[in-house]
Amino acid sequence: MAQIFDPIPSDAEVYMLCCYVNATSKIQIVRITNIPNWYFERVVFPGQRLVFESLPTAQLEIHSGMMASAILADTISCDRLRIEAELEAGFEMDALAAVE
Repeated sequence: MAQIFDPIPSDAEVYMLCCYVNATSKIQIVRITNIPNWYFERVVFPGQRLVFESLPTAQLEIHSGMMASAILADTISCDRLRIEAELEAGFEMDALAAVE
């Protein structure tokens, strides 16, 4: 999956597909700031699903609030947001590699 605006750093060897859902009734801003040379920030509307590529060590910060303020509400490790279908596909690929 290509990310047009903020591609993962080119020296990254491992990345994964993640999904975050804004289950609140407020607009949220999500950020990844702990990866050197990479800044990821998106606005996520109530009920919206955000699918993105990330590094396993990345931490997704969830900022929520009203009009002109935002408060860090939560931080989630991106490996907890990894899409299960990708995990299953990874196991299938490992099994195919072992057979060859």
